[in-house]
Amino acid sequence: MSAARPRARRLVRFGLNSADPERLAGFYRTALGFVDAEASAEPDLAAIAGFTAARAVPLRLGDQRLDLTAVTPAGRPYPGDVPGFSPLFQHCAIIVADMAAAHARLSAHPGWRPISTDGPVRLPASSGGVTAFKFRDPEGHPLELLSFPADAVPEAWRGRGAGDVCLGLDHSAISVADTARSAAFYESLGLAVTSRSLNTGPEQARLDAVPEPTVEVTGLGFPDGRPPHVELLCYRDAPPQPASNLAVGDVAATRLVIAMMDEEALRAACAAHAERLVSPGPVPRTRGGADALLRDPDGHLVWLTAG
Repeated sequence: MSAARPRARRLVRFGLNSADPERLAGFYRTALGFVDAEASAEPDLAAIAGFTAARAVPLRLGDQRLDLTAVTPAGRPYPGDVPGFSPLFQHCAIIVADMAAAHARLSAHPGWRPISTDGPVRLPASSGGVTAFKFRDPEGHPLELLSFPADAVPEAWRGRGAGDVCLGLDHSAISVADTARSAAFYESLGLAVTSRSLNTGPEQARLDAVPEPTVEVTGLGFPDGRPPHVELLCYRDAPPQPASNLAVGDVAATRLVIAMMDEEALRAACAAHAERLVSPGPVPRTRGGADALLRDPDGHLVWLTAG
């Protein structure tokens, strides 16, 4: 019999730590159109990371989930204006039907701070031709508003402009030191490279607030092709950066929650990356299934779940 291999099914939700999730949820609802979601039936962060307690406010935008979670004991606040090339950087990208309307709605609410230096930026065709705007929520988490050219809207987002101006979560972009190393890690879980581009020029500089950036952008998708997906951002010639020292409870320690095909696939992933485990191996649930928490090569947190 051949050995089991990791097989990812899809990215089921994002997890953001928050000092005050109820208050932060108010910003996500009013400024970005999120709505309350049903509480997850899966274990909370305390169960797999050893916290005394964890409470989550589950939110939804379109078909995608985002949980805002406070843990006890609380971790460190977001560490200032972390640049896009830092291994601490990870943002969630929100698809919008109308960038001007979405930016105006965001601008009407206090507390957030811009990353992009001159409002929404239209990138050249070589960088996808999208219009984007990066900013930080009231606790410092980076986010991105993203709209596609009318003639280049991906199939997953077509016909979704009839409701709220903010349509859903397209991806989480994580900054990495080595594209090949990080792509190999996520491919080992069952993701596949779906796109590659090299983004540079003054538009990218305004978007990222990084002088003269040259960014390798690598898209990694799941078997069903549905959003959200993962993007790797590798800034060439960036200043040397220390490795991530984020603790699991720190506000900047965002999590990708990936559903595996089954418990066997989850255990295979844990076996293949035993040195990266944060949890004590797969943590079984009382009603079947298991969960595990591990770090990718740059320290970003990945929560694997099955069952």
